[in-house]
Amino acid sequence: MKTTPTRISSRRVLGPLSAARRRPRAVLWSAAGVVTLGFLVALEFAARHYGERGPITAQAREVIFAPDSGPLLYAGLALTMVVLTWRQRLVAAGAAIGIDVVFWLVRWAVGADMNFGNGALWVVLGCAVVAVTRRTGGERALLLKGSGLGLLLVAGHKTGDTWLLITSETRKAVLDPYVATADRALGNPSWLVGRFVEATEPVGGHVLHLVYGQLPLAAALVGLYQLRHVAAERRFPGHHLVRTFLVIGLLGPAVYMIFPVVGPVFAYGADGGQWAVADLWPHTPPPGGAPHAIPFDDITPRNCMPSLHTAWATTLFIHSRKGSGPMRFAGAFWLVATLTATLGFGYHYGADLVAGVVFALTVEAAMRSFARGWDRAGVVLLAHGTTVFAVLLVSYRYLPERMAEHPWVAGPLLVLAMASVVLGYLRTTRRWESEAAAVRQSEPPRPAEPQPELV
Repeated sequence: MKTTPTRISSRRVLGPLSAARRRPRAVLWSAAGVVTLGFLVALEFAARHYGERGPITAQAREVIFAPDSGPLLYAGLALTMVVLTWRQRLVAAGAAIGIDVVFWLVRWAVGADMNFGNGALWVVLGCAVVAVTRRTGGERALLLKGSGLGLLLVAGHKTGDTWLLITSETRKAVLDPYVATADRALGNPSWLVGRFVEATEPVGGHVLHLVYGQLPLAAALVGLYQLRHVAAERRFPGHHLVRTFLVIGLLGPAVYMIFPVVGPVFAYGADGGQWAVADLWPHTPPPGGAPHAIPFDDITPRNCMPSLHTAWATTLFIHSRKGSGPMRFAGAFWLVATLTATLGFGYHYGADLVAGVVFALTVEAAMRSFARGWDRAGVVLLAHGTTVFAVLLVSYRYLPERMAEHPWVAGPLLVLAMASVVLGYLRTTRRWESEAAAVRQSEPPRPAEPQPELV
C-alpha cells in the first residue's frame, strides 16, 4: 500500500522559533521604553529645578495650548500615518485639520496665542488609543509603534531644548580657547568659510540659513521615503533614518556637558557681547597663547562639541544613498550646505565637524548592529568609532598647543582618524548588505496580509 508523506506546514515549524526570536527583541524594546521614560522624567525634574518646563510638560500642554512648532507636530503625524492605509490617512489628515480649525477659531475669539498643530497631536494620541482599545496582536503593536514614532519626534525636540537649558545653567565656563587653538591645525576653517559666506551675501546667507533651519524637514522626507512600504508590509524596516536621528539628538547633548563650547561667533565674535574674548570672527584669526576656560553667560547653549548638525546631515546623506537620483542629489547638497553653514555662520569650529562625523557614523553603526544582530564586525566598528571619538576629545582638551605648533602633522592626523572611521563603516556595511541580499534571495516571498480599517 502506497502511503502519502505527511506535509508539515512551515508556519507550524517556524512559528514557535520565530516567536522565540522575537521575545528577546520585545524585552529589549520594553527595557528601552522604560529607560527612555525614566530619562524624560529626570529631565523634567532638572528643568523644573531651573524654573522651566520639561519635555513631558511642554508636550502635554500642547494638547490644549498653542504649540511651539506646528510643522513639527504635523511631521510627527506624517510618521504615524505610515502604518495607515490611504483611506485612513485621508481620514486622519482631515480630522487633524478640522480640529486645528476649531482651535484656531476659539483662540481668535478669546484673543489667545495663535498657532496650529493641536489637531495633529490629537490624531496621533487618538491612534494610540485605538491601538489599545480596538486592536490586538501585531496590528496593535504596529499602530503603537507608529504613534510612538510620531510622539518621539516631538519629544526629541523638546528634550533637546531641555538639554540646552541645562548646559547653559550648569556649565558656567566654556572651553572655546582649547578648540580654537586645536583648530589652527586645520587652518581655522570657520574663519575662512565665514569670510566666504560674508562675501556671498545676501544670496549665499539666505540659502544657507534655509538649508540649516530645514534640516529636520529634509530628514522627515527621507524618513517617510524609507517607511513608504510599512502600510503594505505591516511591519517597520529593521533600520531607518528616524531612529538614528533621535538617538543622536538624545546622546549628543550629554557630550555638551563634558565638553562645553559655544562657538566662534559667540566666543570670538560680536554675538558674544561682553563675554567674548574679542570681536575677531571672521576677519582676524584667534590669538595664540596658552588656552584656558573662559566664563560665559547663562543663556547661550554650550552646543558645539560635537556638531550635531554635521552628525544629522551625515546620516541624512548616508540614508539618501538608497533613494532615487533626486534624493541622492538632495542628500549630498544638504550635507555640503550644512557643513558650509555651520562653519560660515560661526556656529562651529572645524574640530567640531570632524568629531560630528565620527559621532554620527558610530551611532549609525550601533543602530544598524542592533537592528540586524550584533556580530564581531559590528562590535569592532563601534569600538573603533568610540575610541577615535574619545581620542579626539582628549586631544582637543589636552594637546591643543602641540597641535597648533605642528599643523602639518596634527591636521592630516585628524583627517586620517576621521577617514579611518568612514572607511571602516563603508567596508562593514557593504559586507552586511551583501549578506542580507543573499538571505533575501533564498527566502520565499511573503504573502500579502489584509489591512484592517481604522474605525
